[in-house]
Amino acid sequence: MIFKDRKDAGLRLAKALYKFRESSPVVFGIPRGGVEVGYYVALELDCPLEVTIPRKIGAPLQPELAVGAVAEDGTIYVEEEVARMVGVDERYIRSEAEKELQVINRRLKLYRGGRELGDLSKYTVIVVDDGVATGATMIATLRFMRKKNPHTLVCAVPVSPPETIPKLSMEADEVVCLETPTPFYAIGQFYEDFRQLRDEEVVEYLSRTKKIT
Repeated sequence: MIFKDRKDAGLRLAKALYKFRESSPVVFGIPRGGVEVGYYVALELDCPLEVTIPRKIGAPLQPELAVGAVAEDGTIYVEEEVARMVGVDERYIRSEAEKELQVINRRLKLYRGGRELGDLSKYTVIVVDDGVATGATMIATLRFMRKKNPHTLVCAVPVSPPETIPKLSMEADEVVCLETPTPFYAIGQFYEDFRQLRDEEVVEYLSRTKKIT
């Protein structure tokens, strides 16, 4: 185990992000676990915490295997090698993305009150999750955020497999990752406590922090 829990990960990640404290940062947590990690980052940086919701697009009969992901605005990222391996085409991916967007929209109403994100050009946007594996949902999110024209776009995670970092580096201006252990089977193996958060807890974390004005 590397992290005691998401609070431990968030506080340690915040130290690595402290250099952004004076550059108008906004933390965007990816639910659910990334909101908890992001909460502690936002507290330490004394900045707003917002939420953005991507969804994984799973393979047929293997929903845990990501063939891609979709961001809240419909931006789709495809893991081309995985898609070829499982034999899915663009029609399948777009169909599944539409289904996931319905879930995204429901959760946006719950977590953000359906509020749209405006221009982010004044801000350093820090996208936080509790870890990445393939990076599909993070990449979809970074591509969506890039469209919002942030001054600087940062990807920040406590843990990632080393081979994912170069992919993230192509999407963000900077990638901050505390640990890149091998072998890497699942994010949860690097946390002592990796319990699933409830929606109510996500809403509570979001309610305690500043929002973009």
